[in-house]
Amino acid sequence: MTVTPLALTRPASVTDAFLQRLAARVPGSSGATWKLTEVYTGDVLVELPQSTPADIEQAFATARAAQEKWAATPLKQRLEVFKRAHTLFVDNAPIVTDLIQAESGKNRRMAIEETCDPAMVMSHYLTRAARLLAPAKRGGPVPFLTTSTEVRQPKGVVGIIAPWNFPFATGISDAVPALMAGNAVVLKPDNKTALSPLYGVELLEKAGLPKGLFQVVCGEGPDVGPTLIDQANYVMFTGSTATGRVIGERAGRNLIGCCLELGGKNPMIVLEDADLAETVQGAIFGAFGNTGQICMHIERIYLPESRYDEFKNAYLAKTKALDVRAAYDFGPDMGSLVSVDHMNRVKSHVDDAVAKGATVLCGGKPRPDLGPAFFEPTILEGVTKDMLCGVTETFGPVVALHKYRTVDEAVALANDTEYGLNASVWGTDVGAARAVAARIESGNVNINDILATAYASKGTPSGGVKNSGVGARHGDQGLLKYTDVKNVAVLKKQVMGPRGGQTYEKYVEGMLSGLKLMRRLRIR
Repeated sequence: MTVTPLALTRPASVTDAFLQRLAARVPGSSGATWKLTEVYTGDVLVELPQSTPADIEQAFATARAAQEKWAATPLKQRLEVFKRAHTLFVDNAPIVTDLIQAESGKNRRMAIEETCDPAMVMSHYLTRAARLLAPAKRGGPVPFLTTSTEVRQPKGVVGIIAPWNFPFATGISDAVPALMAGNAVVLKPDNKTALSPLYGVELLEKAGLPKGLFQVVCGEGPDVGPTLIDQANYVMFTGSTATGRVIGERAGRNLIGCCLELGGKNPMIVLEDADLAETVQGAIFGAFGNTGQICMHIERIYLPESRYDEFKNAYLAKTKALDVRAAYDFGPDMGSLVSVDHMNRVKSHVDDAVAKGATVLCGGKPRPDLGPAFFEPTILEGVTKDMLCGVTETFGPVVALHKYRTVDEAVALANDTEYGLNASVWGTDVGAARAVAARIESGNVNINDILATAYASKGTPSGGVKNSGVGARHGDQGLLKYTDVKNVAVLKKQVMGPRGGQTYEKYVEGMLSGLKLMRRLRIR
């Protein structure tokens, strides 16, 4: 199918000189490039250098040298960088939004929200980092005569592999706590969406982050990933479960840690007493926010039989009224998918479902008249587990409606998946909704919201269970995972073992009595 590019004016901030400056930050000694395109039109924005294994090794060497000085910098001075960066990130949010839209095709409402994430992460850890990274004195085995101190040290150089759906949020936000903890970072963004994270690194350096500490390498995953993992001291990855398995296996062979946020087939349970208007609006964002390209978005909606038709009719009307188009303003409700290849994948899921008996209630087709990678917001009925979209993450603006008779059935259906990243429960009786949430096998469960409340709660860890991942971002562990623990123990007096002619039997007798006494007094 041949598509004529749209006559769309690119934002004034996205100049050729600006884009070439960003691309020049990427090492690429072979001369190979990737044509990074404006998703709305298919026009080439810039040619992005592709990094060779030697380029990646040099990036790690540069980062490692910078990291030694950074780790020796007092924490207070390191945090001052992020105080300044917070202001820069907020002040430059419109420019970041322009870049995100140009490279990803998402609508402006989602793009501006994405720009807020690194600032929120900075703000949270600016209040927690000093406490989390300070040495913590613990009790030793013998009261008063022994101590143990927990000392946090940076791991070294952290490798981050960021996805294309939220390139700025994941590329920069995941790096912030690693940098605060004294690490360097080597980031591999997706080729399609490297511009916004490259600009984020530029802003961090303007705030005072030492040059060389935050490196960016580019290339296709199979070409770049192995070298990055082999050079890193820790790996943070966001992406598909299949790729996460490969990364986890390689990290395991290298005896390094990793955090993997992987796929989801996220359910939404609507209870009998749910507010219809609020629930329908929530489901609109849940299925079609970011054109369905959110790891935590909703692909399965479970509705009580008594309210099924009521919800379906209202949901269909709301979906059909969505403003879907390419624009660099806040008008459209939904934008483009990230690429023609991904659009074809989404289409294949819908076509497979229809071929196996599902019904398309609305949507279901590409929209080349809107742009090369546009796909209609789609609602399906009659989806079963023998269909691709019944069990596999579609990652597009496609959602399936299902009926249930009892809450027990709804919970069982929601849990009937290999994934467990996010879930959503809607009902006016929050206590009853909490009871349902407690039974759902998921790392995140939102009540009367889709995903933002959980994900934006930066003080609480966010991760997946089952095949949706290992580890978590956010919360205390979102920073501490980037550190190693050193246990510095002190014995003030030699009391380990018999003393002064004491028999070993007597020593053991005293030791065992001491254990009982300490337990009774709750000393140890």
